[in-house]
Formats: sequence, C-alpha cells, structure tokens
Amino acid sequence: MTMAFQMQEVIIGWTVFALTKDPLALGLVGLVAVLPEISVSLYAGHLSDRKDRKVITLTAMSCLMILSIVFLILTLNINEAYHSYGVLPIYAILFCAGTSFGFLSPSISAFGLQLLPEELYANASSWRSSTWQTGAIAGPALGGLLYGFIGPTWSFVVVVGFIAIAISCLAMIPSKGVPKLIEGETLGESLKKGIQFVFRNQVIVGSLSLDLFAVLFGGAVAMLPIFASDILMIGPTGFGILRAAPSIGAVVMALYMTRRPLKGFIGKQLFFVVLGFGLTIIVFGLSRNVYLSLAMLAVGGAFDSVSVVIRSTLLNLSTPNEMRGRVEAVNMMFIGSSNEIGWFESGVAAKILGLVPSVVFGGIMTLVSVGVTSKVAPVLRNLRYEDLLHSTKPSEQTSDDKA
Repeated sequence: MTMAFQMQEVIIGWTVFALTKDPLALGLVGLVAVLPEISVSLYAGHLSDRKDRKVITLTAMSCLMILSIVFLILTLNINEAYHSYGVLPIYAILFCAGTSFGFLSPSISAFGLQLLPEELYANASSWRSSTWQTGAIAGPALGGLLYGFIGPTWSFVVVVGFIAIAISCLAMIPSKGVPKLIEGETLGESLKKGIQFVFRNQVIVGSLSLDLFAVLFGGAVAMLPIFASDILMIGPTGFGILRAAPSIGAVVMALYMTRRPLKGFIGKQLFFVVLGFGLTIIVFGLSRNVYLSLAMLAVGGAFDSVSVVIRSTLLNLSTPNEMRGRVEAVNMMFIGSSNEIGWFESGVAAKILGLVPSVVFGGIMTLVSVGVTSKVAPVLRNLRYEDLLHSTKPSEQTSDDKA
C-alpha cells in the first residue's frame, strides 16, 4: 500500500509540474487532497470507534484503487484533457482520494493497535516505521523510474496492482470486532470527548503541535520536482531518487531503534530531532550539489523517523482502545493534513519569495516552533519514557463490566 501511494504521489506531482511548470499548481495538489480529508476525519474517527475497523479500512482502500484506475484512464489522453480542462480533472480525483484517506487513516491505525499488547507499542512503532519507510524508499524511486521509462499510464497500472495486493493481504487478517460502546452517547458527545481528551493532555497536544509546525514549514519535499528539474538538473529519475532519500535515512534509523528501544528523557529527544530536521531543510535549500542535497534529505528523514516513533508511542500509550479512532482522527488533522497543507504553503512561499528563500524560510520557522513549544509544554519537555509507561492505565470498563 505504501509503495503504491508513494509511487502515485511522485507520478502525479511530476505530471502536474510537466503540464503547468508552476510551483503553485504543485502546492494546490496538497491543498485539494487535504481539505476533504480534514472535513471527514472527526466523523471517520467516531465511526472507527463504533464499527468494525477492518471493514472501514478495506472499503476506503477499495475506493482509492478505483480512483487510481480513473487516473490511469485520464493519463491515456492527458495532454488533450489538460488543453480542454486544465488540471481540474486531476484535482477532482485528488479531492475524492482525500475523502477516502480521511476514513482510512484513523481506522487502519486503530485496527493495527488492536493486534498488539501495550508493552510492545514502542518497539512496534519502530518496526511499523521501518516497514513503512521501506515502502516509501522503493515507491518514489520506482515511480520516478517507471515515469521516465514507460510513462504515467503504465506506471499507474503498477500502482493499481500494488493496491490490489495490499487489499488482498489485509483481507486475510482476522477482524478484531467493535470496541466497547457507551450507551446513549450522541455523535456530538462522542466527537467532543475525543477532542477534549487530546487538548487536555499536554504531552499529546505538545508533541502533535511540534510535528505539525515542523512538517508545515519544512515541506521542501513538495518542491522536489523543481529542484530536480531546474536546480540539480537530474530529471524525473533523479527526482524519484531525491524523493526516496528521506525514507532511506528514516528506515535505517527506524531499524536501529528496533534494537535500541526508547528510554530516558524522550521529551528532550523529541525536541532535539525536530531541531535537527529544521537545520537539514536549511542546508538542503542552499545546496547546489546533488550529493549534499541527498545527504541532507536522508539525515532529515532519520531525524523525522525518531520523531514519528516517539510521537506514536506517546499517543498510543496515552489513549484507551475505545477512543483510538477519534484520537487518531485528531492526530491525522494535525500531522496528516500538515503534509498536504505544507505542500500548499511551500507552493505559495515559492511563488512569493522564490524557490530557495522559501525553503530556507521554512527551515528557520521549524527552529522557531521548537523554541516556542519547548516554552509552552514543559511537561513534554521533561517527560521520561519510564514515567509514561508506568502511568499507563487500562481502558475504562463498560457499565456491564463494572456491574
């Protein structure tokens, strides 16, 4: 699944840039996808806490496969379609895909946690990150290579095939049933409870905010097609390699963390790696050397991998099973949406400031966000992993269990 969606991102990004030569059009790719995702996410989280999470996941993935087939058909006459309608058909497909992702993200994350005991969450986060990043390495590289050698249409044939394989594999995992329900709770009460749970917990809201601003302002990845084409002069194949570089660093670090589990002051560790991520963005923006650019993307990916593992562990250990769908939905609004909004911010900033100044500005703003969050979230800053693990409490019982 990861390989398919990462390939798709590369193919669509390069297709839009090849058609328009406009950084703002690239930025709009993210915005068009994230608006419906944000719009449905809270309801999707509520639904995943009330219905079978496996069924929701399979349905959303099937919709995404259908939309990939539609895009495949569009690429058969992409130039004619562009001359007649511009990039509107591409944006329409992305809008529908964003809606599907809005339902997929909370359900698949919550379903995955149902398969694990709590004491394995931290190690499982490292393994999940490493396997995800492995797909994120192969996906962009393969997407760029296929685009360069066989074009977008046949590339999307491969994408559809990978999604079909993912759906088949997921279908073989046994369902874990429906989480415990609270009788008489309305939709509004359910959503309110999930939002309040997140925003009343300084550890959760602090870590989410830190990642939100880092991803929002550190969105150099959105401009990689332009760096590959106009600055580094390495074409679509080189773009695929650039796009894979952060994941190479991330998977190496994630695999290392499976042997070196979290311990000690993980709050301070989180601030350190986000600070490092911001510095790599600044150096990448100023670089004119392909190898230095690749190195900075890879190191930035390694920092980001540590951040993902820490944030996932904090979130998972702090959330009872019956609220995971709603909390994952809020998490998606912070982190998942920040990727696409970051694309839009990068496109707008590049249009106004120019490409390189916009990337450097984003890195500087990431450093500023670290300083601000450190001041306003002292509980997160001083948090030890052992204290968090020992404070974890079992999920609330239902009224029947208490009786």
